Amino acid sequence: MEVEQPIIFFDGVCNLCNNAVTFIIKHDHKAHYKFASLQSDYAQKRLPKEITLSGQMQSLVLLKEGQLYVKSTAALKIAKELSGGWRFLALLLILPKFIRDPIYNLIAHNRYKWFGKRKECMLPTPELKHRFLDNQD
Repeated sequence: MEVEQPIIFFDGVCNLCNNAVTFIIKHDHKAHYKFASLQSDYAQKRLPKEITLSGQMQSLVLLKEGQLYVKSTAALKIAKELSGGWRFLALLLILPKFIRDPIYNLIAHNRYKWFGKRKECMLPTPELKHRFLDNQD
């Protein structure tokens, strides 16, 4: 049985989120992750409605081995697979979510104000298109 690659769902109109995807691609030397914007039809089909409903959208969601991770847990589990010292951020998973998530929530709540917003989701380059699932079923 083939194991599905982990998928990172991100807010496609958020500048911070798009920059995070670019950062992840740069440090994901094994092409471990696939990507889809939370606004995509793909996300609408794969994720629970409480995540994809407008206004309740998480800025980062990880689907890995059938499990959904959100907020700081998603970010730290993603970091665990990156090259270089970034994987050591996963050590922060020992902290309880009630400590980690308020910091995440503060940034997520202010991300448009602090980092800006795009009119539409990013378009991957032709060489990266195979890692983006937005237009696939």
